[in-house]
Amino acid sequence: MKLVAISQRVMAHPDHEERMDTLDQQWMRLLQDSRLLAVPFPNCIDLSLSLLKKLPIEGVLLTGGNDLTGCQGDAPERDEVETKLLDFALKHRLPVLGVCRGMQLIQIRYGVNLYPVDGHVARQQLIQVGGDNEKINSFHRWGTRDTVPQLIVWAKAMDGVIKAVRHQTKPIMGIMWHPERFTPFRRQDIKLIHNFFYRNQYKTKGSDELHLNSYNNNFVCQP
Repeated sequence: MKLVAISQRVMAHPDHEERMDTLDQQWMRLLQDSRLLAVPFPNCIDLSLSLLKKLPIEGVLLTGGNDLTGCQGDAPERDEVETKLLDFALKHRLPVLGVCRGMQLIQIRYGVNLYPVDGHVARQQLIQVGGDNEKINSFHRWGTRDTVPQLIVWAKAMDGVIKAVRHQTKPIMGIMWHPERFTPFRRQDIKLIHNFFYRNQYKTKGSDELHLNSYNNNFVCQP
């Protein structure tokens, strides 16, 4: 199994004077099904940098939860750690998958402006992947209908809000849905994650149309 660094949400409990790092247990199960071994990284920059030096990390997964501080969020320590994880991955050409907030971090890195969007908090939402309709979940208040040349859009909501991007030349991909929140996990998400980290199968069939072989039901993970 490949070793993947995974970021964590910040949760504050003022009554107990606690500020905690948390990660949905489903992430570990989903990544195990995708033949990945996840290492949760603390929202402490010194500790996370030490882990990067000591562990043979082969990829980075930036999870959801917490708005970015530039989008009215209140977890600057998480912004700092995730930015360093992204820097590390770019320097070493490691694959980076951003989920929801993680995709937004990628978009901002490449100069995309985010703004508040309505109607994107729903357990079920219809989007277009290539020319096909797909049902996903959606839990975000910020988004965009714009992109930059480096980030190719491969999924959109019906109102034009961007739901998935990939970098034109680097192993970087973002999705706005939460694959860990489906019960059971969707086979297409397992395949998408596995193929991205193991084979980097995220490129377009043509210049504009994405061809994701991940969206079929005949997949068996291969290490």
